[in-house]
Amino acid sequence: MSNNESLDISHNQDAKRFETSIDNKTGYISYQERGDTLVYDHTIVPAALGGRGVGSALVKHALNYARDNDKKVVPQCSFVASYISKHPEYKDLV
Repeated sequence: MSNNESLDISHNQDAKRFETSIDNKTGYISYQERGDTLVYDHTIVPAALGGRGVGSALVKHALNYARDNDKKVVPQCSFVASYISKHPEYKDLV
């Protein structure tokens, strides 16, 4: 997947996750709500979708959602924490 190809990421509020499906495989980032804070606890990308930027796209979408909704973020998932450390423009959310 190239950087100019956008993923169709949906917010599954019942399952509390942001998800995208490619080739019948679903990758997602799940969260827990604690007041005005979103705890991002798992980023799951099937091996078949690995190396295509799916995880990073999901995290970016989730962080933008938090910003747009005036939420703080707890990067409980190491993938989310790593993404934030590489993208300092999101550090204000933590």
